[in-house]
Amino acid sequence: MTDLSLPDIAAQTSPRALPTLDFVGMQQIALPVLFAGKPLDCRVDAGVSLDDANARGIHMSRLYLALEALEQQELSLPTLQAVLRQFLGSHAGLSQRAYLNLRGELLLKRPALVSPLAGWKAYPLALNTRLDDTGFHVELQLTLGYSSTCPCSAALARQLIQQKFLADFAQGPLEHADIVAWLGASSGILATPHSQRSEARLQLCLEPTLETLPVLRLVDAAEAALGTALQTAVKRADEQAFALANGKNLMFCEDAARRLHQAMREQHGIRAFTLQVIHAESLHAHDAVAKSRWDGQA
Repeated sequence: MTDLSLPDIAAQTSPRALPTLDFVGMQQIALPVLFAGKPLDCRVDAGVSLDDANARGIHMSRLYLALEALEQQELSLPTLQAVLRQFLGSHAGLSQRAYLNLRGELLLKRPALVSPLAGWKAYPLALNTRLDDTGFHVELQLTLGYSSTCPCSAALARQLIQQKFLADFAQGPLEHADIVAWLGASSGILATPHSQRSEARLQLCLEPTLETLPVLRLVDAAEAALGTALQTAVKRADEQAFALANGKNLMFCEDAARRLHQAMREQHGIRAFTLQVIHAESLHAHDAVAKSRWDGQA
């Protein structure tokens, strides 16, 4: 009987040595990953190095099938490391490095500042992992939105209000009721500082021995450091509380970057990090940006 087994072209060897390749695999694989008890809609990159100079290719289907483990158990560093080991185990003799990167948006329900309302916020995140002869490497990327009010414009607005106050009360005695009424009138508070929606981008090198991914803890720490996290569902009391938070947390981009730097230095499980804050200014047509990094040294 004729042998009609399917040909495996990738398993063919070359009669001459070929260049090795740093990465061979797939990108943008759609995958629902279980995180914090909920499915996280992810796009996944999976690959290995091709270190056998005589091999034509790798077995991509083996990588794809190994990803099934991420659907069935909570996303954790041990789970990711096990998948990477499976990548290498299925390519023994071909590959010395394995890569697994995930990108998605984590939806967290966040409470309002004062009222009992709550709403959902999306936090873009990426998780880049690698396993090679130097060990298991993990980088977590987080993006957070917040509000920033310019300290300079706040001071300039206060000066204009002072000048208006002196002009309006130059002729008569100061009565408490008159001052209260003046403060509540739009004609009195004639200037306001400019604020802008801002963004923090964190790239965190995590300790590979962590059992759980500290995403929620890091988001909470970053938002607490900034003090002006973007809100979801609000009532007027929440909006007023948000205005108060902005007034108490006047920030140049340099201030925001330093706050985040200090907050991340205090977090357990981080080996090193880089961060960037972007203030999409309402005064200028360009952004104000500050960057910082920590290499893990004291």
